[in-house]
Amino acid sequence: MRYFSTGEVAKKLGLSLRTLRYYDQIGLAVPTIKNDSGKRYYTQDDLLLLEKIILLKSTSMSLKDIQKVIHQVTIKKILTVHKEQLKIQLNQLQQSLQHTNTLLNILKLEGSLQWEQLLPLFSEEEHNGRQERKKVVLQHLFTEEEQAILAENLPKMEEDPDQLTQWINLVKRIELCLEEGKAPDSQAGQLIAEDLVLLSKKIFGDNKQLADKFWEARKSEATASDLNLYPVKQEVIEFLEKVLGVRDA
Repeated sequence: MRYFSTGEVAKKLGLSLRTLRYYDQIGLAVPTIKNDSGKRYYTQDDLLLLEKIILLKSTSMSLKDIQKVIHQVTIKKILTVHKEQLKIQLNQLQQSLQHTNTLLNILKLEGSLQWEQLLPLFSEEEHNGRQERKKVVLQHLFTEEEQAILAENLPKMEEDPDQLTQWINLVKRIELCLEEGKAPDSQAGQLIAEDLVLLSKKIFGDNKQLADKFWEARKSEATASDLNLYPVKQEVIEFLEKVLGVRDA
């Protein structure tokens, strides 16, 4: 039978020597061998017990409660607890990824980041409030079928699809036209109009009524905010309306 020293166990399981000594002192995980000089040696079964303790402790269970149930926990229960922990960690990682993508996409649009503007984005209270307002406004403006289309097809700031990059580039191109004084009926303006129509088709298809309803909501600063749409400068929206007007004339 193989025996592991306290140092080997600490390194193998990521526990401190102090923790191992404490578990021994309270009778939670007593090593199979303790010699007269105080050295502790653990068996493979001792390691398994310690791994159970680590897993149960990760669920925020107190050491006192762990001590009561540790020898009653089945393999199925351990795997079930481990699965739940992995789901929580996966959810946390997914949220972190979404937050990072949101920051990157804001950076693409704005060119810089202001922390006083960004921190509220990741406040749980702010997030819940925005989601509730969005739900109410969506129900007020759109049918259930239209909501489903928007939910599936609208590009999201927390994701990184090619379509979102195309929209960001479109906004930047409009801003460049405004800086250079190019008119909506210029070649650059009409190329933007063509690209806008193509991008809109990816979201709305041939549903012109939904496209018009969404555009009206997009033009309203208050409604766009309630729908949790990224704010677009008013001059950009006005330019878009003009280039489309020229195209449809």
